[in-house]
Amino acid sequence: MPSRGLHPDVILSIDISTVMSRNRYTDDPDPVIAELYATAGDRLDLLAAEAGSWIGYYEDEYTSTLTEALRALPLDMADAIALGQRRRVAPHHTTPGVLLHSSAAS
Repeated sequence: MPSRGLHPDVILSIDISTVMSRNRYTDDPDPVIAELYATAGDRLDLLAAEAGSWIGYYEDEYTSTLTEALRALPLDMADAIALGQRRRVAPHHTTPGVLLHSSAAS
């Protein structure tokens, strides 16, 4: 069975997230914002979802320059920010093998 690959929306979401992650410690967010708009094109819904989720998950003192610039975008990101915050505090997913290995190493 041939692989159908990822849906174009998934690929675009990954591309948007990659721009933010690659520039997370920037001192100049303007080129990053321009690149995000260029990457997203007319898919501002995906930009809002990815930027909001990224803010919620990664916002801290080290990423504050970028997250402040992202928060200033004229996009509705409140739900996506909340989702990112929930993901940040959620327990990490592991496999039973990882749990067994961790217990044995203790």
